[in-house]
Amino acid sequence: MTTTENGSATRELAGKRAVVTGGSRGIGAAIVRQLLDAGAEVLTTARSETSTVPEGASFVAVDVRTRAGIEELAAAVEERLGGADIVVHNAGGAGPHPGALAIPDEEWLNALNLNFLASVRLDSLLAPGMRERGSGAIVHVASAATPTVAPPWLHYTTAKAALENYSRGLALELAGYGVRVNIVSPGRTETPGGVARRKEWSLMTEGPGQDVTSPPLGRDGRPDDIANAVFFLVSERASWVTGSTLVVDGGEYPKH
Repeated sequence: MTTTENGSATRELAGKRAVVTGGSRGIGAAIVRQLLDAGAEVLTTARSETSTVPEGASFVAVDVRTRAGIEELAAAVEERLGGADIVVHNAGGAGPHPGALAIPDEEWLNALNLNFLASVRLDSLLAPGMRERGSGAIVHVASAATPTVAPPWLHYTTAKAALENYSRGLALELAGYGVRVNIVSPGRTETPGGVARRKEWSLMTEGPGQDVTSPPLGRDGRPDDIANAVFFLVSERASWVTGSTLVVDGGEYPKH
């Protein structure tokens, strides 16, 4: 929500219907809150119902790692919202392993399903409606860590790198229909999941790429730092932006 010159509030997403995956806490909850504050009607997800879903958002418990879960989510979007004008794929994550060769097959599959294929599957069900209406905004939340290829996280960064490549291709395909597709790549952010994963990593033997120093801007990111970037990309302020990656990491990682 922004203010006009005379100080009155504006709700620039009023009338928009938004879907945010993984919106019950951390970055996802911050995104949901900002979209709600700007006037959007928001449906969000998590694997189980929780009291931390932002007030005012509609909620559906689904496992977005599965095709069945995505189909259930898409059906809920049609039933409750009548379609989507904004789709934000925020659900993601993975745990560290001692090295790339120690990552089991099931963890590779889990990382690919959660961090990559969930977006592909949901887009395939919701983007056609945007294309028919001639407008829409999709944001995929990737990771600023993809250029580092740290072995303990290779399943995660590989899936996120695939998501970035796919996003740019989808942006090219949908641009002629007025549908924009962009990427937000967060760095280290203060979230419950992020803190838990970093603690888990710290208990392992230190390896290449592990760095406990603060980013150059002097602090870890906050959920609203990432939500601000997402909000910009789904709003009309970014009406001439598509196929782009907005890195929000305080200068922590090498840039693409």
